[in-house]
Amino acid sequence: QVQLVESGGGLVQAGGSLRLSCVAAGSISSINVMGWYRQVPGKQRELVAAITSGDRTNYADSVKGRFTISRNNAKTTLYLQMNSLKPEDTAVYYCKAQMGVVRSYWGQGTQVTVSS
Repeated sequence: QVQLVESGGGLVQAGGSLRLSCVAAGSISSINVMGWYRQVPGKQRELVAAITSGDRTNYADSVKGRFTISRNNAKTTLYLQMNSLKPEDTAVYYCKAQMGVVRSYWGQGTQVTVSS
């Protein structure tokens, strides 16, 4: 099992930056893929960025070139560096760990609000 705790959310002006962190504990070696998702009221949760155990990355088209997903060397912490933030980026951001093909874990989420 894996436990995930997100932090780093907050209020920022449009054009500003934030860095989100997700600390993972438990059976970390069993994680195949980790990612950041976001959700706004009335909409489905959507993938923002993902990184595999081999450090391959994928980004949503809406954030590509502005956001960067990464991990520390021990693979205990996942990061999302968010630059050039827009009001449309306002959402609750969630960390996800995928283990195998059917098992996944979610963090509690952290609120990001971008003012115009």
